[in-house]
Amino acid sequence: MGLSQSLPTPAPFPLTPFEVKARNHAHIMFFAYLVGLPLGVCLARYLRTFMHGWLLPHALVNGLFVGPLVIAGYALGFQTTTAAGLPHFTDPHQKIGLALFVMYLIQVLLGVFIHWVKIPAYWKPMLGHRPQNFVHIALGLSILALASYQTHYGLFTEWGLITGNVHPTSIGCRRFWLAFVVVSTWLFVSPCHHLPSYLMPSALLIPHCFAFFSVDGLLLTAIPQITWGFYIIGLALLPRQVRQERRALELKDSDSTEGKAPIAQSAA
Repeated sequence: MGLSQSLPTPAPFPLTPFEVKARNHAHIMFFAYLVGLPLGVCLARYLRTFMHGWLLPHALVNGLFVGPLVIAGYALGFQTTTAAGLPHFTDPHQKIGLALFVMYLIQVLLGVFIHWVKIPAYWKPMLGHRPQNFVHIALGLSILALASYQTHYGLFTEWGLITGNVHPTSIGCRRFWLAFVVVSTWLFVSPCHHLPSYLMPSALLIPHCFAFFSVDGLLLTAIPQITWGFYIIGLALLPRQVRQERRALELKDSDSTEGKAPIAQSAA
């Protein structure tokens, strides 16, 4: 049976106000974490290849553009849980959402700290960057990978659990999510060894791995490998997600069957 045949048929009436609020939360968070943040990362990733003024566009996108979206989406998610009469931060989607919100705030503060607060000289740079820069990179990639998993969980498990799956998520949304993950990954892992000469003050030989790369070139080549690792971990979690989705649908079917039994007995 194909995937499109296994998905429930949507109800013939429009979304309820509660579903509209939940949908708006999903849309805002999608554009914040899977459009805005990758865009900011790509600006830093590619603009630094051709110019020195990459920091301002990176900060504007990941701060002024993504920040309000993250806050608005988080507020809508909190309101949706309250409207459903459910406790807060009890299921995986709510816990991961809180974790992403805190991680984003830490990432913004860390970015400000790195670029506007200078560290004493005894913090010696490694490969041209100080240790806090590597923390900034690792945290950013962790946010992107976790956000990819969180979006999938919200679309195909949390939505059905919190709304009753009267209007199930379409197969088109699944393909759209997958396309964004693939495209973002491709942008991160595209070749880096076309750097201009002013970014190549020195060369490092990496035996059996790469040819000669500059200090910045080495970093830009290592970042995509780390990104691949995080996305592979996130995609490896999808079978578990599918099992959770199946169990949720089975639980919903069993509840509806148990509800019909007393009605049939009373009618008899």
